[in-house]
Amino acid sequence: MRINQRRPFVNILAMVPPINRRLKPLIILIIILVVSCQLSVLSCFGQLPRYVRVAIFQELSSLRLKIKGSYEIIDSTNNKVLIRGRNLNTTVTVYPQGILLGNTRAKTDKFLIKPYYPQPVIINGRSFRGDIQLIKSNTKLSAVNHIDLEDYVKGISVRETSHYWPFDSLKAEVIVFRTFALYKMQENAHKDFDLTSDIYSQAYGGRAAERYRINKAVDETKGLALTYRGKIFPSFYHATCGGYTDDAALLWNVDTPPLKGVSCNFCQDSQHFKWHSVLSLKEVNDALVKGGLRIEDIKDIIILGRHKSGRITDLKIVTVKKDATISAKDFRNTLGPNVIKSTNFQVKLVDHDAVFEGFGWGHGVGLCQWGAYFMAKQGYTYEQILEYYYPGAQVSLAAGR
Repeated sequence: MRINQRRPFVNILAMVPPINRRLKPLIILIIILVVSCQLSVLSCFGQLPRYVRVAIFQELSSLRLKIKGSYEIIDSTNNKVLIRGRNLNTTVTVYPQGILLGNTRAKTDKFLIKPYYPQPVIINGRSFRGDIQLIKSNTKLSAVNHIDLEDYVKGISVRETSHYWPFDSLKAEVIVFRTFALYKMQENAHKDFDLTSDIYSQAYGGRAAERYRINKAVDETKGLALTYRGKIFPSFYHATCGGYTDDAALLWNVDTPPLKGVSCNFCQDSQHFKWHSVLSLKEVNDALVKGGLRIEDIKDIIILGRHKSGRITDLKIVTVKKDATISAKDFRNTLGPNVIKSTNFQVKLVDHDAVFEGFGWGHGVGLCQWGAYFMAKQGYTYEQILEYYYPGAQVSLAAGR
């Protein structure tokens, strides 16, 4: 896979033929202007802000805030400094006109906490690099971590993979994680945050989640991201595909060649390649009713169709009164993604139980992480891994060095 990077400076002096002495000052002036323009352009690209906003806590009644060292608190609505102080250790709550830090009132619904030095901000016992924005919504508080993109990738990787894995698989994965974050930064630019810190976005643990080998992989791929025709795309990933990755267009409103799905023979030795789960029909019934399906007393579960990847499209729930149809994606999410590990399964009813036997773990789109693991074990490079799972994509210097 070709890695797109900026072209080096053109050696203009080497290109200039012998010239008349009277023209030499003019040529030198032109060279200075051209080089200055190159420097200006590279500076503009290199200094683009690359801070990602991660919602680390949402809808809390209160939170515990601790800062060791100097800090300032800035009103996010007008950029005015509200408080400057040192060594904060307090409980944060809300009041009708704003946010309370202990007994100190900040008359705003949104402010940014900025440590002066690279000291972590500790919230509810968890340590975070960067700045913290607190947002009041009615009587609840949310905390959003504003953090450098590279530090963010370091803070999610151990939650999304293992730092013991082969180094090229780690490099492939951190590029995927960075790409997904960049896509969400573009998509959610006008919202209060870009990503959440859970499995429905990317699992983020802050400073405590960092590990040496992953940090090294992040540093060695700094700024690199996946692009297709020069544009960032949502680089979805999952644990184990079970033999074939899926087309993103079948699950979400995303239709791009790198996410159309590929055959995968690399994850067959994954511990998640095959799975087995047994639920009582009452458990299935209660979960589906809680999820909004109007059913009563399940008599059968019928598979209505499959994609070419083997994953189910829809299911019919046969009951004593009225049958119901549900998408396999919704069925899995309703029963629990760690119970029904993928939508590639067979189901049969045995007495009062539903017995599920399936392949793979996750939605199946994009990078198969265990496939990447075994590819790296066989000697494939991170570029080859990414080219395999995202055909047509390029690794580009999209986030600056």
